[in-house]
Amino acid sequence: MLVPADDYAGLLRAFSWQVPARFNMGVACADAHADGSGKPALIFVEETGAVRSYSFDELKALTNRFANVLVAKGLMPGDRVAVFLPQAPETAIAHIAAFKAGMISMPLFTLFGDEALEFRLAASGAKVLVTDLGGLAKLMRVRDHLPDLAHVFVIGPDAGGALSFDAALAQGSDRFTPVDTGPDDPGIIIFTSGTTGNPKGALHGHRVLLGHLPCIEFVHQYMPQPGDLHWTPADWAWIGGLFDVLFPSLYFGVPVLAHRAKKFDPDAAMALMADHHVRNVFLPPTALKLLRQADVKHSGLKLRSLLTGGETLGAELGAFVQERLGVEAREIYGQTECNLVVGSNSGFFPIRPGSMGKAIPGHDVRIVDDAGVELPRGTEGHIGIRRGDPVMMLEYWKNPEATAHKYAGDFLLTGDMGRQDEEGYLWYVGRADDVITSAGYRIGPGEIEDCILKHPAVALVAVVGVPDALRTEAVKAWIVPKPGVAPSEALAKDIQDFVKTRLSAHEYPRHVAFTDTLPMTATGKILRRELRARG
Repeated sequence: MLVPADDYAGLLRAFSWQVPARFNMGVACADAHADGSGKPALIFVEETGAVRSYSFDELKALTNRFANVLVAKGLMPGDRVAVFLPQAPETAIAHIAAFKAGMISMPLFTLFGDEALEFRLAASGAKVLVTDLGGLAKLMRVRDHLPDLAHVFVIGPDAGGALSFDAALAQGSDRFTPVDTGPDDPGIIIFTSGTTGNPKGALHGHRVLLGHLPCIEFVHQYMPQPGDLHWTPADWAWIGGLFDVLFPSLYFGVPVLAHRAKKFDPDAAMALMADHHVRNVFLPPTALKLLRQADVKHSGLKLRSLLTGGETLGAELGAFVQERLGVEAREIYGQTECNLVVGSNSGFFPIRPGSMGKAIPGHDVRIVDDAGVELPRGTEGHIGIRRGDPVMMLEYWKNPEATAHKYAGDFLLTGDMGRQDEEGYLWYVGRADDVITSAGYRIGPGEIEDCILKHPAVALVAVVGVPDALRTEAVKAWIVPKPGVAPSEALAKDIQDFVKTRLSAHEYPRHVAFTDTLPMTATGKILRRELRARG
């Protein structure tokens, strides 16, 4: 969508949105490049090191097959299809098939525990789940609470008694007429955590993919270019993995490397990028910190572009990336509800360490007050994004109150505080709410507190983020034990394990502190800022 220009001002002058009257993300990501040439789409590196490659022609056929399977099972446009898988070809196939069939896909993080999984499946009313044996084991513990879930497909040779995804693909026809969707027709729900209450499902239309393209072109210097190959260690269950890497790359006809180790290994990551000739990469700051900490080198690395986001990068880490990875670290900013609206690239304007960059062409990002009124340059306020942006969510799924609360005047309020200087650079100041940013994940304390309160030893709990050199923030739980319960290291570990198994490994409190009381307002609201000040 970007018209090539020599500088940022030129990009702004030449830009205009090109959103067609009819658009389907699945067609754009698979069928558009299936021209019979065998052009590569996905390269899957398994844990064993074995490699499976898929062309766009194969991707079109496989997604057609699964779309036919979904229709044969009685699903209709608008029905929800949940995908509970790691980075794998089947993950892409399931999402793209749902798009082509006019259904709504929903990614789920493989580290989710029983309660987190149950809530999202129940809240979305998902009728189909695609998972593996590990996901099936979690599902079976909550299946009785999910009356809407009609069909479960399991990938791999052993379906564990569920429907075999592989067998279903083999039986489905490779011919399918995609549903004629418009850009505002719903295509995907991505749940995001807030500070209070349960997680909210950001519902996006098919246009959300188009809304990501200007930033992808901007940070990757007019992607696609010959030889481009994109990879990220970020899970494909989040908007960063899906819409910063997977779907935009496929839209542009750029192949994607699929591989996510159970744990980020700096040496293995460097070898993976070098061995497979990765040219474009999205590495969250935590991954960059681990690379720096490990002091790894690889002479075969040939990166062309690197984007990072989710946390502030800083000058020191940026310098390491340039020196060790041989490429400029370009920051991006956004959130699940409205992603990739700010970015940096010294090819268009100088990078200022500490700044997120400037608004990407097509996105109107301003600093506003509580009422959505723009504030003068240099003034601290809410980071707001003007309504009508193609990358902006349609709504929070079945939550009109939360949807209305997300906006003020003409702007979507990100919940982050910032300022904009006279030259248009945007600077992140802090969060207006209490969302914890840890290793690139945005974690809401409400869901964790709700889980911890179910522990038989806990009377009260408050969860906050505390500074962490590696993760930016770590989750800390302040706990008031029930009468007669003595605090101990063993109890703290038991509570940590309790959260790990019920929610997710990335949400468990790395720090647990016991206290007699929690600081509260007169109306009973916990004063989290006081707990954060305690450290």
